[in-house]
Amino acid sequence: MSSRNGAGGGLPADAIPAPDSDIPLLERLALRVTLWCERWYPDAYVFVVLTLIVAALGAVAIGASPHQVSVAFGEGFWSLIPFTMQMAMVAITGYVVASSPPMTRLVKAAARLPRSGRGAVAYVAFVSVMVSLLHWALSLVFAALLAKELARRDELRMDYRAAGAAAYLGMGATWALGISSSAAQLQANPASIPDSLMPITGVIPFSQTIFLWQSLLITLVLVVLSTVVAYWTAPAPGRARTARDLNIGLDETVIATPRRERPGEWLEFSPLLTLAVVALGLGWVWHEFTTKPALVAISGLNAFNLIFILLGMLLHWTPRNFLNAVYRAVPVAAGVLIQFPLYGAIASILTAAAGPDGHTLTHHLSSFVVSIASHDSFAFLTGIYSAVLGFFVPSGGGKWLIEAPYVMEAANNLQIHLGWVVQIYNAAEALPNLINPFWMLPLLGIMHLKAHDLVGFTFAQFLTHAPVVLFLLWALAGTLSYIPPVLP
Repeated sequence: MSSRNGAGGGLPADAIPAPDSDIPLLERLALRVTLWCERWYPDAYVFVVLTLIVAALGAVAIGASPHQVSVAFGEGFWSLIPFTMQMAMVAITGYVVASSPPMTRLVKAAARLPRSGRGAVAYVAFVSVMVSLLHWALSLVFAALLAKELARRDELRMDYRAAGAAAYLGMGATWALGISSSAAQLQANPASIPDSLMPITGVIPFSQTIFLWQSLLITLVLVVLSTVVAYWTAPAPGRARTARDLNIGLDETVIATPRRERPGEWLEFSPLLTLAVVALGLGWVWHEFTTKPALVAISGLNAFNLIFILLGMLLHWTPRNFLNAVYRAVPVAAGVLIQFPLYGAIASILTAAAGPDGHTLTHHLSSFVVSIASHDSFAFLTGIYSAVLGFFVPSGGGKWLIEAPYVMEAANNLQIHLGWVVQIYNAAEALPNLINPFWMLPLLGIMHLKAHDLVGFTFAQFLTHAPVVLFLLWALAGTLSYIPPVLP
């Protein structure tokens, strides 16, 4: 498998000419932050450990004992194991499908369109934010593979770091506003709403969340903004650092399929087992799509991963070819496997380590926001709160279940449209993803990049997105009228 050479994985930062006044403002900002990040931004693993320490100190600061914090750490460490496996499979199955001959031809065809390096980066950004509206995991995988293919076009002189950041933009801009929004899915499904939450929120259909015209407007603004900022932050050809400049090999090492040497191996080289497994899997997929709304069925990670596994089997045709692809794909999931449990521990500390008054750190934070909010300021303050909490608990559905009782009760008291509160959470919680490497891990594995390579460019996106998102959340809240909870 291609790899990145050297400890830092590229040219030394001081080998790059310092940005000057002739460089466009957004590109200059991205390059300066990238130069800083290349020197000082920690590895994603170090980042999550530092975040864990901050969360632990915060819990102690509200009165939780070190013993309580330690217990919360241990009990939460394995709480994300199902999600960890799902995310690892997102990276593995995405790689397996992409490495198949048919998908390779498709990605190559898509990569022929751009005519310049900057145009290629903007193209990847647009694809990422649009595909994320359908499924965030598909966005991560497909955009990363498209960026890698574009990097093979030497004549473009495309900055590989900027392309990686562009491929990640779906997670930092639009994913929570699309059909895979965890909070919107949860509130639209009566079976998913906890009994304690149902009287407060009732059932909120998609028509009152992701399909509100106000929500569609925010989505359109973010699609355009993300694409434009990606274009203007991408370094010009003379300042671009290509994959070759970064010592990143793009030609995957292919494991040659051995010849069948004995009769007992014939099934490994036959499509019979593949077709049998695919037939079984398609029966389950058919059941999912015929017993659930299509939007619900397609948004689930289990369905997504199984479909990609089945597709990978078919595209590689024989078990031996499929397994060879899996062997090559496993290393891209290494960061996910060790780092996601630490985020589970962080979430547990924030929500389980209580002070002498019996309240946790998240309770204190949410209570403070609710206590100072008014009808006019609720959207703005809740958006900030969602973004801050999302930095420490980057899990849409899990975070919503924690905070919804406080936030939605306050929304009822202040007569705020409940569906819009869901969208406030959705739009704002994506913002910290632009500077938090949590969701970057599968993409980093596929592209053989480091978090510090991307953050300079995603930070420029964060600086432009944050004020626009918070303003729109506040301004559009006034166009909606309060609707009492609708109970099933």
